[in-house]
Amino acid sequence: MSEPPGKLTRDRTSVELFAGGGGLAMAVHRAGFRPLLVNELVRYACETLKANVASPRGEAERIPAPGERWPLVEGDVREVGFDYLWDRVDLLAGGPPCQPFSLGGVAKGDEDKRNMFPEMFRAIREIQPKAVMCENVRGLLRPSFRPYFEYIERELRLPFEQRGDNVTWREHDATLCERLAEEPSDPKRRYEVLTTAVNAADYGVPQVRNRIIIVAFRSDLGVDIARFEKALTPRYSETALIRSMLDGTYWERHPDVPDHVRRRVMARLPETAPADDGKLPWRTLRDAIKGIDGQRPLPPVPWDRLDRREYLPDGFSYHIGWPDARIYAGHTPNELDRPAKTVKAGVHGVPGGESVLLTDDQVPEPIEGSPYAYRHRYMTVRETARVMTFPDDWVIAGPRGEQMRQLGNAVPVELGVFFAHAIAAALDEAESKP
Repeated sequence: MSEPPGKLTRDRTSVELFAGGGGLAMAVHRAGFRPLLVNELVRYACETLKANVASPRGEAERIPAPGERWPLVEGDVREVGFDYLWDRVDLLAGGPPCQPFSLGGVAKGDEDKRNMFPEMFRAIREIQPKAVMCENVRGLLRPSFRPYFEYIERELRLPFEQRGDNVTWREHDATLCERLAEEPSDPKRRYEVLTTAVNAADYGVPQVRNRIIIVAFRSDLGVDIARFEKALTPRYSETALIRSMLDGTYWERHPDVPDHVRRRVMARLPETAPADDGKLPWRTLRDAIKGIDGQRPLPPVPWDRLDRREYLPDGFSYHIGWPDARIYAGHTPNELDRPAKTVKAGVHGVPGGESVLLTDDQVPEPIEGSPYAYRHRYMTVRETARVMTFPDDWVIAGPRGEQMRQLGNAVPVELGVFFAHAIAAALDEAESKP
């Protein structure tokens, strides 16, 4: 889907922590990195990885051969040693769980024990990777949390300045500030850090998903951070989507959209097209269901098949109807001609409306309490996987609730590919300097 920002010229290696159902790990691999280790705790996520690309590593610490299945270490990351990977890893990637941080607790230096950023820093100390990529929720940038997040960034810049057991984060932060004001004695022990707030829709993902991606490069490599930041410029926009609807090119891609749906969508658009920003249109939920970049269209879900039964329509797995969809007050449904709403790590309808799709089918009579004149249903797991840009042949283990949880916790594959490609290109450029 997304074009790589640069041509890759070297064999690259990676380690993936908190791998979940494999979104970011798959993205990093697609960008040319060879996984030396993946780690995940949750059983169903481990089963997903094993069903697709990974095999249990076992107790022996070893470097896999090129082309070998990914070595998977199942269990708590705090039990995993990384010393055998010292100076062998180009990219350490993962989305460390960091919820929930209590503001009162953070202010007192008593962080939630589920905060796994310290394990990322430990892995950096034991591996010394050339680059690090972390994905996390946009809420880490909220003003009330900002001082602590800036501390996390400083920890990433100086991961070898380890925090003592009885040292508060504020005390450690003061030490980090002092060290950062000094010239580094060893540039390999310091990292240059860039945090980017992203909306996945701006990178070709058919979903509005606001996150942050933190990237760090080892200082001795001399990566041009300004050039790297420029390479992260998004290629898609809502403005371009609106323009494509007004000039008719969007509807040319979807000639089967009923007139009443098209009129409803067009009625909400401005009469005058916004200025051309030179970008591609956001991809919509309708685009995802019809198929992007060569995917086959997903077949409709019959209204009489909302029965939780597997029937493999046209060979698509997990494309199963689910009953009792509701649109709750305060929660709007997904609309076909917009990017999907953020996929969340809940089950089929938690919170209300989050996984509900408003179809093109009009209701014969108004639904009590609903402002919508269209029938609605829950999105299937396959539809959800598509808006997370997972390939159709990716096996997702577990019952529906666990499948949706894995998808909701994942990084959209195409978003991860874009950033991982940019990291690889930046490393290539830095290492090719005389």
